[in-house]
Amino acid sequence: MKGLYLLTSLLTMIGCSHSNTVSNLQESQKKIVHPSNLRSNNSIQEPTLDRTKGGRSYTLYDVTEQVTNVEGQNKVNKTVSTLPRKSSTLLNVVLIKQNPELKYGCEVTSLAMVLHYAGVKTDKMDLYRRIQKDPDPLIKSARGDILRWGNPADGFVGDMTGRRAGYAVFDQPMVALINQKLPGRAVNLTNQPFDSVLAHVSTGYPVVVWTTGDYRLPDRWEGWYHGNQFIKTPLDLHAVVLVGYDTNHVYLNDPLSGRKQVRVNKAQFIRSWKALQSRAVSYK
Repeated sequence: MKGLYLLTSLLTMIGCSHSNTVSNLQESQKKIVHPSNLRSNNSIQEPTLDRTKGGRSYTLYDVTEQVTNVEGQNKVNKTVSTLPRKSSTLLNVVLIKQNPELKYGCEVTSLAMVLHYAGVKTDKMDLYRRIQKDPDPLIKSARGDILRWGNPADGFVGDMTGRRAGYAVFDQPMVALINQKLPGRAVNLTNQPFDSVLAHVSTGYPVVVWTTGDYRLPDRWEGWYHGNQFIKTPLDLHAVVLVGYDTNHVYLNDPLSGRKQVRVNKAQFIRSWKALQSRAVSYK
């Protein structure tokens, strides 16, 4: 998961590194009935997202508004034919851990697993050096709130190593990186039905998918401006490799936890995946 500095005098990490620190937004939510919701790694005014502490049930006043929003961003997705898929499949994809070198490098580490499976000679550090970066600096208010930063749709935002604040990168820069290693073979499954993603895995291709650190709906939001665009995203954003599925579960290689073929309830995972704007990339 990703990381960034939130509180006035504390360094609160988000994204691929979990953080239990309360954000400025969460503090405001304790006082206001309808506060502005910030996304994990991006914050802005949105309908309240209420999660119960016990059952993890959620009330979304407006599901659409809880999804990551990057104004003016256009996505061009390569169509992937949805062939009849197997009832279950499990790919033996090598597990690669992002730590200690890439504290916020879940995306490129996940991609390293996928490319290794494709037979490409590369590693996470090679991909870290090659991935497009958004150089816009982090600008905070006197209180420590994030005011301006980069756009993860353009490139990785912040410092992936953790020496400075770091956040994330989204699908388009990842597609460009795949095409560097496998020219013309990148597949962007973003915004396609999850059945299309499963069909792609069924044909033998692992997929990098965006989710949250616990594979549940995000409940901590942050946001900032990038030029005239407002970037909204959850603090607990994460990327993993989808390596298999069966009737009721999906199986993930998680670069942060260091667990291989983690079994997760399929319906639960799909909800978190959709909350992260249904992002997924692979190759063919």
